[in-house]
Amino acid sequence: MKQSGVTIWLTGLSGAGKTTITEALEQKLREGNYSLEVLDGDIVRTNLTKGLGFSKEDRDENIRRIGFVANLLTRNGVIVLVSAISPYREIREEVRGKIGNFVEVFVNAPLAVCEGRDVKGLYKRARAGEIKSFTGIDDPYEPPLDPEVECRTDLETLEESVNKIWHKLETMGYLAQAVTV
Repeated sequence: MKQSGVTIWLTGLSGAGKTTITEALEQKLREGNYSLEVLDGDIVRTNLTKGLGFSKEDRDENIRRIGFVANLLTRNGVIVLVSAISPYREIREEVRGKIGNFVEVFVNAPLAVCEGRDVKGLYKRARAGEIKSFTGIDDPYEPPLDPEVECRTDLETLEESVNKIWHKLETMGYLAQAVTV
């Protein structure tokens, strides 16, 4: 069976669990011998979009560039896992429209939970005024209005979140469904 390309776009606040879910989903997909690539927002910023700041215009350009690469891979039959805050709804919709085969995953956790998971100390620095225009503190995050999947990482386990995404990919025809006897 030929694999269909699809971009799975995980969006949410810093600390919501995007990278954690992406890593677990990547492992499960690799075990199934699927062809895939991961575009993690932090890694992309140090390579592909270095030099862009955190103004709305630069954030939009960052997402456009990630979307461009995701589109190239998707149209060539690759499953693309994008893990990026991508705070603005309009640019996410623009990228969705260009890619077509697109599954939006809202990785949702309350701000207080995200701040409690702040392993990099970013929220603390933002609250202290050391980081300006930090999403969720002094810059908005616009949650998806109708994501294909919502993972409530404050209420469900990592396995439950990954299984939700996996099931959606199966029902949308991007993964082979298990045959039940």
